[in-house]
Amino acid sequence: MAFHCINPITATRFSSTRLHRSTSRRTSRSFSVSATMASPAKRVLIPVAHGTEPFEAVVMIDVLRRGGADVTVASVENQVGVGACHGIKIVADALLSDVNDSVFDLIMLPGGLPGGETLKNCKPLENMVKKQDTDGRLNAAICCSPALALGTWGLLEGKKATCYPVFMEKLGVTCGKAVESRVEVDGRIVTSRGPGTTMEFSVTLVEQLLGKEKAAEVSAPLVMRPNPGDEYTIAELNQMNWSFDSTPQILVPIADGSEEMEAVAIIDFLRRAKANVVVAALGNSLEVVASRKVKLVADVLLDEAEKNSYDLIVLPGGLGGAEAFASSEKLVNMLKKQAESNKPYGAICASPALVFEPHGLLKGKKATAFPAMCNKLSDQSHIEHRVLVDGNLITSRGPGTSLEFALAIVEKFYGREKGLQLAKATLV
Repeated sequence: MAFHCINPITATRFSSTRLHRSTSRRTSRSFSVSATMASPAKRVLIPVAHGTEPFEAVVMIDVLRRGGADVTVASVENQVGVGACHGIKIVADALLSDVNDSVFDLIMLPGGLPGGETLKNCKPLENMVKKQDTDGRLNAAICCSPALALGTWGLLEGKKATCYPVFMEKLGVTCGKAVESRVEVDGRIVTSRGPGTTMEFSVTLVEQLLGKEKAAEVSAPLVMRPNPGDEYTIAELNQMNWSFDSTPQILVPIADGSEEMEAVAIIDFLRRAKANVVVAALGNSLEVVASRKVKLVADVLLDEAEKNSYDLIVLPGGLGGAEAFASSEKLVNMLKKQAESNKPYGAICASPALVFEPHGLLKGKKATAFPAMCNKLSDQSHIEHRVLVDGNLITSRGPGTSLEFALAIVEKFYGREKGLQLAKATLV
């Protein structure tokens, strides 16, 4: 019998009937994305809901797929399209009702509100997680979900666990010992704290599931922070004020093959800071399939976004996405006008090397990029910086620097104090 776990709290819904139709067709074909491996891939379930924290969910999906896991993103709502926090729209691979009889090696719960409450109130998910525990398989949760879901379901009795700081008191009532670790492993349960700890959490789960060697292989190209939890820093040359009228107007283009962690980090954190972020898709569809097959839905097409002016245009990386950006005459012209007007523009990962460099957008500027792409930069004198600002240009290195990159943008528009407040609230 089919079931749906409906979020009782009104959340963002998809207004496009086209999206409902297209995603239904996609779902009927496949529920998960598999990596080609010699042996059967480990199976991972990541449930999502309206109000799920998008950065946590996307990092979990991305990193586990990088490890070769067969990850199924399942909506607990009555549709595959979910409106995550901060207006970010994600399309799941399946409904939970489609996979509730499947066996998974790991079930990972993202946080976010009201998403965490919806997961807690989803009885079929509760039953799956409890059976997972009884059968000795891995369960994991981050942010509010250790306290709201795992704790409420009785899975943390006698266990050490951690969660988002404001839920620590609630967690302490349901677990053996509430600790402030960024990631806590106790037997077959792994817990973590929030957006800023998600990458460490996800790499830990790769290690638990696939071993230390695979975890090291996955983490190396992420450019993870060497000192997580320390105050973030940026390098700046030719300092200038980034101005705006009442609210910063920021354009974030996305395309098939864009790096989803980087895109969502930028959108998520800048919307937390109350900037007006417009997500624009290249091509003819609002839905894009990112580099690790996460399906994201833009606000508008680039053709529509082109009509407006922006205080910042900022590009995520991802090889396929960067190549699409570089081939878009419309986007390149927008970037050139931005630079010529001395207005801010930026890019992370592959995009500084594949988009900015060949189109002359780094002329007279210092920049950084994804380590393996830095040989494409004509000036490599400052590539070691994780985030580099040179006047109206900001560049960064990869997924593991994306939160620092987003915080640096917040700082340039709103000041250092605002950036530090956001870093603290998100545990960066």
